[in-house]
Amino acid sequence: MKTISMAMTVAIACAMAAAVGVAEAALPKVMVLVDEKSLGTISTSEIEAMAVKLLGEKEVETVDQDMVQANLERVQKALKGAGDNRGAAALGREFGADVVLLGEAVVKPSARRIAESNLRAYQAAVTLRAVRTDNAVNLASASEDASVVALEDVAGSAKALKAAGKKALDAIIPAMLAKWEKTGGETAAKTKVNLDVTVGGVDQIWKLKATREKFKAMGKEIASVAQQSYAQGVAVFRIVSLLPSEELAEAVVMDPPPELKIQVVEIKPGALSLRVVEAEPEADEEASE
Repeated sequence: MKTISMAMTVAIACAMAAAVGVAEAALPKVMVLVDEKSLGTISTSEIEAMAVKLLGEKEVETVDQDMVQANLERVQKALKGAGDNRGAAALGREFGADVVLLGEAVVKPSARRIAESNLRAYQAAVTLRAVRTDNAVNLASASEDASVVALEDVAGSAKALKAAGKKALDAIIPAMLAKWEKTGGETAAKTKVNLDVTVGGVDQIWKLKATREKFKAMGKEIASVAQQSYAQGVAVFRIVSLLPSEELAEAVVMDPPPELKIQVVEIKPGALSLRVVEAEPEADEEASE
């Protein structure tokens, strides 16, 4: 009986460990996109930085904010052109995100200073929502405000934004993750992404063939590949990737075609620019005469 009981205990423990592993693996990748205005006009990134930090504490992966900022103008146009939710979902998919955490944050000072002092009140309002990228459905939302008193505009507005942002993020992040888990969210790693891949340095036909065959052999990372053009040492491929562009670039660089090395020139949502160079031959022992 003791042996059976011990076996059951081990089986239950293994099942629980497996369940925990699945839960951790199912955490969504999040893209943070908050339009923040300090003093009504000055752009800041207090809420975005705080969101990335709080998500990181929960072991939730986030899209690189530098990449988001580099494409900020295009991001804003897409949001306005397609409507907030649909535009956000489309952009999130391009960046390999499962959820987009987006919203607005604004802080303004009071018109007058507090009587008989140099102090002024600063009022911040933060509105956030979490949108799935596969269907543009809202997972959660939060709206909070906060007021602080300070001597100086920059410090006062930053404190007010952080106070309101912390309240909003503390409300929306747990709700977002709970709803994601409840709805059985599937990560974007399994979502197909259309990529235009430009490869330079292809000055010989054998390099073109080696590169094309390499893409075709990457069945775990690439669903399909079609060569679009080849001229003046530059080849363009249309690839349906099972990975975001940055992860596909890493996979190609780490395992290049024979006799070639691949360098990353530029990574953008929906596009990847690479360059091939001939690999240096391994140093052979010189035959002594």
